[in-house]
Amino acid sequence: MRKDQLIFSVQRVVDLEIAVCGVFNRAARPRRVHRFFVCVSRLGDGGVWYAMILALPFLFGDRGLATSVQMIQVGLINLAIYKTIKQLAGRVRPCEIDPRISLGTAPLDQYSFPSGHTMHAVAFSTIITAHHVELTWVVVPLSSLIALSRVVLGLHFPTDVAAGAVIGRYVASIWITF
Repeated sequence: MRKDQLIFSVQRVVDLEIAVCGVFNRAARPRRVHRFFVCVSRLGDGGVWYAMILALPFLFGDRGLATSVQMIQVGLINLAIYKTIKQLAGRVRPCEIDPRISLGTAPLDQYSFPSGHTMHAVAFSTIITAHHVELTWVVVPLSSLIALSRVVLGLHFPTDVAAGAVIGRYVASIWITF
């Protein structure tokens, strides 16, 4: 593939992502929908996961404690990966590229790629469901909504969310096998 073809292909992906972001962002303009996704996004800031880490030992004893320890370990690993990739990639947020995409809530950092909220949500859900399948009905929909909220609120491109999900799942899956 020639360089001009590659640039054209990359630009087509970016254009498609901007279009997808725009559709989801406009769908969240009604006040109730917007507030819902802001709340979901804030849950993904960490509070819901910290609460789970604290609650699991009380709910499941030693098995819950082991799960909480794994969540903390994977959370720290993912934090290091996330910060490194964000600085290297330096990808701006969709709302900075297209003025029609409104920023739904303040970002926690400067760059878009990858979605740290999604990375942590998928990683923690992977660990929790591996050890406590009975919590799948709670954590999988929650993680999915957190990931969706990032695109809806104009904070991330779909590929940022997909990359965060893949990295989170991969790191958690490796850690579970130890």
